[in-house]
Amino acid sequence: MSWTHAFRDAMQEAHEPLFWVGACTVACVLLWLLYRLLSGFRIWVLGNGSLLTPRLGKWAVVTGATDGIGKSYAEELARRGFALMLISRSQDKLDDVAKLLEEQYKVETKTIAVDFGKADIYGTIEEGLSGLEIGVLVNNVGVSYPYPEYYLHIPNLDNGRLSVFLTLCFVFTSFKLISFVFRSKGVILNISSASGMYPVPLLTVYSATKAFVDFFSRGLQEEYRRQGIIVQSVLPFFVATKMTRIRKPTLDKPTPDRYVQAEVTTVGLQSQTNGYFPHAVMETILLQYTHTYLSFMMVSEREREREREREGDKKDLILCR
Repeated sequence: MSWTHAFRDAMQEAHEPLFWVGACTVACVLLWLLYRLLSGFRIWVLGNGSLLTPRLGKWAVVTGATDGIGKSYAEELARRGFALMLISRSQDKLDDVAKLLEEQYKVETKTIAVDFGKADIYGTIEEGLSGLEIGVLVNNVGVSYPYPEYYLHIPNLDNGRLSVFLTLCFVFTSFKLISFVFRSKGVILNISSASGMYPVPLLTVYSATKAFVDFFSRGLQEEYRRQGIIVQSVLPFFVATKMTRIRKPTLDKPTPDRYVQAEVTTVGLQSQTNGYFPHAVMETILLQYTHTYLSFMMVSEREREREREREGDKKDLILCR
């Protein structure tokens, strides 16, 4: 009898406008949850691992290729059959990585050693890339400093040097975008950082440069997606590299190899990606905080880190992803 009354009451309430407002709201929420679930399954379970192949072009170019995430991208692309153009500062390290790729993956390699802190390197790079059928470009160079610091106290930060780093991303992109458009295919992976998704006090310059990379990449993707070009902004959280000084990998702080293996399966599915499922979960959770509370937490944490590492560290800008 109680079910009959409940059904009758529901039918009576159905005539009320608020009933339909509530019903529509619940339906929209359920549809949104279903969409997120299916999208997540498509991205993080099924993936798009077959996209990055030499069908895009024989060569892949990786900057910052001798350590960390850059080296892992070079290895992953070599495993997929690409010939590799490696660009970094140290010729000795470049030779070591090139030898590793040639011996382990039986691929052709070339190297270009340049100091990314100088403004006169682009002619050398353009000459080295000339004539290569490039299918994938990984931009993996940025600027940071050895420990968190207030802006006015950042060691050896000058406008000229900073402007060089800000131009690196779009200069590298410009070198090959024309040929990508001509062939109607090509992939550009610009390695930004989760720090570019929101302001990071005491790492303000680093955060701002990564935000530039993110916005630049997303804008280019919308401009050139119809020409068959993929431009992806990659925004990792912490990865266990020399730069982050994380020695022991964990679920939320993966090795560079594990991170890259996950990230490459998102290419073509997300124009802006955290690249790794636990990082995507972290991003979703962090966005629920208000910016004021998040900034307060970050200032407190960065000040503690600053005090721990300020003494005895090299007080200069450092190159990083």
